[in-house]
Amino acid sequence: MELPIDHFRLLGVSPTTDGQTVLRTLEQRLDRAPDQGFTHDTLQSRAELLRASAELLSDEERRQAYERELTAINDGDDSAIAALEIPPSKEVGGLLLLMEAGQALEAFEQARRGLQPPQAPALGSSREADLTLLAGLACRAAADDYRQQRRFQASAQTLQQGLQLLQRMGQQPEQRRQLERELAALLPYRVLDLLSRELTATSERSEGIQLLDQLVSRRGGLEGEADPDFPSSEFQPFFKQIRPFLTVQEQVDLFNRWALAGSAAADFLASFALTASGYVQRKPERVQAAYERLQASGQPGLEPFMACQQLLLGQIESARALFEQGAGEALRQWAHEQGDDPLAGLCAYCRDWLSRDVLPGFRDLEAEPDLEAWFADRDVQAYVEQQDRIRSRITPGAAAATATATTAATESHATPASLDAPPIGGDDGQAASTEEPTADADDDLWDEPFWSDWSRPSWLRLPQLSQLPRWTLPAGAAVVLLLAGGSWWLLRSRPARVRPIPVEPLPEQPAARNQAHSTPQPRATPQPAPAKPAATPSLPLSLERPSQDDLKALLNAWLAAKASVLAGGTSSQPLADLARPSLVSRLESQQAENRQSGARELVKASISSFQISEQSPIRIAADVSLRYSDERRSAEGRLLSSTPATELRNTYVFARDGGIWRLAAFRPSP
Repeated sequence: MELPIDHFRLLGVSPTTDGQTVLRTLEQRLDRAPDQGFTHDTLQSRAELLRASAELLSDEERRQAYERELTAINDGDDSAIAALEIPPSKEVGGLLLLMEAGQALEAFEQARRGLQPPQAPALGSSREADLTLLAGLACRAAADDYRQQRRFQASAQTLQQGLQLLQRMGQQPEQRRQLERELAALLPYRVLDLLSRELTATSERSEGIQLLDQLVSRRGGLEGEADPDFPSSEFQPFFKQIRPFLTVQEQVDLFNRWALAGSAAADFLASFALTASGYVQRKPERVQAAYERLQASGQPGLEPFMACQQLLLGQIESARALFEQGAGEALRQWAHEQGDDPLAGLCAYCRDWLSRDVLPGFRDLEAEPDLEAWFADRDVQAYVEQQDRIRSRITPGAAAATATATTAATESHATPASLDAPPIGGDDGQAASTEEPTADADDDLWDEPFWSDWSRPSWLRLPQLSQLPRWTLPAGAAVVLLLAGGSWWLLRSRPARVRPIPVEPLPEQPAARNQAHSTPQPRATPQPAPAKPAATPSLPLSLERPSQDDLKALLNAWLAAKASVLAGGTSSQPLADLARPSLVSRLESQQAENRQSGARELVKASISSFQISEQSPIRIAADVSLRYSDERRSAEGRLLSSTPATELRNTYVFARDGGIWRLAAFRPSP
């Protein structure tokens, strides 16, 4: 048989090693013979092959002739490789050396072929036992090589092949158990590997979904703890990571299946997935189904979410009643400050709920929380009118009492294109929505206490929604859509600037289940530290481990580039060297809108403090305080809107792509 290896690699020396070193290496290899249980014949053939290679490489004349042969092979046909011809009696010893040389996959494949008819060894012979043992060891080593390359599905397939071989041979029970354990430990990584593939890879993704279903079932549901090898502390971050790789329909199907098995968490997530699907595809019947799921669950603390769903369905009185029922005092106070229109707060809350907790987290959805566009859609209007007629037949006069409304107050001269745009400053202000989800971005659905104790009814209280006064939320355009006699009218009202409530919510008391919104306590306004001039990094930033100053300078460069672009100028640095395409695209879109409307934005943002909070070889997060202000002026110089100087706190995420560090995402800090 032929071994795909040369004498240098078989012995474990380099082509520049001298003869004396070759002999010392031989002695070391002979002294360190494998002790996994191979027979004396196999170990003896291994030693003889090592001696043969050492004799050739220590003989100067024979070595020069061999090196000329290797050179001719390398200079010839690209498909030709160096190989050693060994007799069949030394087959197992040769495969053992091949595995020791780091070619475990080749050793496993040849051992598999050696155990197949017609070249299978005699039943019960020492050669059969050695080949089976070698196949098991080489299989595990090859699977580990794939795992190191993050090719988890290939690693699992190799383990499955080895396990099937050992089961067929009926030997090596301990090896079989080890293969089964390693295969089970790979399950989460296989799910991530398969689901992260392109949507066109339907068979691989289908297998990934089946494995995910198997994993959750093995745990006893999303809330289960039946898998001691995969506790909640590990499962929850894993599920958060893979969720953005699933399409909205895949999530609806999975969550429905798990909800039918008794998972309250899955029932809740299915409602959000249905809402996202219905909103993006303009199918209000799905929003209605999502509302009915939350209503039927009977879980406390869901009234604000249900109020948003009722608002989308045009049921304003029901939406207002639910909001008042579920909102705490702090949230009601915040809603009151959104404008004179009583629905301004509810609409602002709904818009932010969509952008933060409903629309992110799906592979195939990308949409803005534009309530005006939603209510202007003909399918939505037709559905609301149809439901109105149905209710009017059940309860006379119900249709006349129904009214729909969207958004809060804004400038009376605002253009339709700006109605649902992020506030001026985009990713530099807390008022802006978070970036579109990536593998590194956070999803507020998974903040504590959602994961902390989701086996109890209180698990559904999402702090980022139930404690809204911690945010600086946008106030949108004042557009009221009134449904009466099948016609829609647009009315506008006066503007109202959003004022954040500078408080930290009190800890929720376990016994006070219906007091999710505690009375806020004043919080001292942080004083900005004196700004230090940031060093200018060499851009693009390609350092393997950038310092805090390097990242601060990169963020400063992005802030300066953004301010220049929004003011109508150009960036001194290529935007692609500073931020990921999603951020660059958003900035360019905002620039195009300004150019079209003739407006320009003057943004001032300076870093007060910068502190790295998380760091890995490919992802770094930093807590940043910004001193921020902006102005938006028309082409004639008329002030359209402004944000006074204020202190903002954001978490910025930097990611390393292709050896270059870029700004990847952000979110407001708590």
